[in-house]
Amino acid sequence: MYIHQLKNWPHFKWDNSNLTSLLAEVRHLQGSLLGKMSGLGFKLQNETSLKTLTEDVIKSSEIEGELLNEEQVRSSIAKKMGIDIGIVQKADRHIDGIVEIMFDATKNYYDSLTKNRLFAWHAALLPTGRSGMSKITVGSWRKKDSGIMQVVSGPIGKETVHFEAPTYDKLNKEMQHFIKWFNSTTKDDLVLKSSIAHLWFVTIHPFADGNGRIGRALTDMLLAKSENSGKRFYSMSSQMQKDRKNYYLELEKSQKGSLDITEWIIWFLDCLKKAIKASEDALSSTLCKARFWKEHEEIMINKRQKKILNMLLDGFYGKLTSSKWAVICDCSQDTASRDINDLIEKKVLKIGESGGRSTHYLLTQKL
Repeated sequence: MYIHQLKNWPHFKWDNSNLTSLLAEVRHLQGSLLGKMSGLGFKLQNETSLKTLTEDVIKSSEIEGELLNEEQVRSSIAKKMGIDIGIVQKADRHIDGIVEIMFDATKNYYDSLTKNRLFAWHAALLPTGRSGMSKITVGSWRKKDSGIMQVVSGPIGKETVHFEAPTYDKLNKEMQHFIKWFNSTTKDDLVLKSSIAHLWFVTIHPFADGNGRIGRALTDMLLAKSENSGKRFYSMSSQMQKDRKNYYLELEKSQKGSLDITEWIIWFLDCLKKAIKASEDALSSTLCKARFWKEHEEIMINKRQKKILNMLLDGFYGKLTSSKWAVICDCSQDTASRDINDLIEKKVLKIGESGGRSTHYLLTQKL
C-alpha cells in the first residue's frame, strides 16, 4: 500500500524535535549567503544568478536523463535577464520553455499557483506534445490512456520502479487539495513547506511526463518565497542530481511507509544545506574573479584574451596551449601566439614549468 492509499492521506506529520536544529542551520546559511550577495555589485549578482540558473535548469533535466546544451541554456537565461554575453547560441523552443518555467516560478513566487499556470508550465516543457517517440497529453492532467503511472529511474530495460501514483480519475480532487494547500498561509516554515510540496506533488504525479522538473520548480518557488527574493544563488536541483541515487531511494521509502515524513524532510534539508554550502564555495571563486579584473582594469586586452582569461578564472580544464587558444578563439596559430606573448609581457600570464612541445600557460596571479 502506497501513502496516497492510506486513510488519512494527505495529512502528513513529522517530528519537529528532529528537525529544529537542521532547519535553523539551513535558515542561517540562507541568510548568510543572501547577506554576502547583497554586498556585491549588481553586475556580480547577475553573473552569479546566471551561472546558478543555468546549472539548475541543466541539472533538473539531467535527473530525468535528458542532457541539455549548456550554451543554449545560458543564452536563453541571459536573454531573459537582459545580460549581454556576446555571441549567443540560439536556443530551441524546448529550452526556452524550460527557462520560462524557472523564471515564472522564481521571479513570480508571490503569484498564486493555479491549475492553468501548471498547465502552461507543462505545455512549455513539452512543446511538441511528445515524450520521446510517444504522443502524450500536454497542458492537462494525464488521461486514462496514460495507463498506470509508475515512477521509475535507470536505463531503459533496467528501470527500477519506485512507486505507483494515484489513478487518473483521482487527479482533479488530488490537485485541487494540493493547490489550495500550496497557496494557503500556514504556520509551517516555508523551507519546510517546500520539502512537503515536492514530495506531495511528485506522489500525485499529475502529468504524463515532466512531473519531476515541475516539482523541482515548485520547490524553487517556495524557497524564493522563503527568502523574499527572486534571485537564485544556489541550485537545489544540482545537489539532487549529485545525490540522485538517494533522491529516488528517499522518495521510494516515503511512499511505502506511513504519513510520517520526518526522514524525507531531514534528507531534503540536508540536501539544501549542501546546495547552499556549494554556492558559498562558488562565491569565493566569483570574488577572486572580480578581484582579478579590478586589479587589471587598466590593462588593454582584446576580446579573445578576455574570453580565455575568464575561462582560466572559471577553472580551465587541462593545460592551456597556443593550439587550444587558436581553436577556442577560432584564430590562427600566429594570432594566438601574439595574444599570449602580449599577456606574458603584461605579467598576466606566465609559462608553465614544462617547456618544448608541452609549453603551456598559467595565470601569474594565484586564485
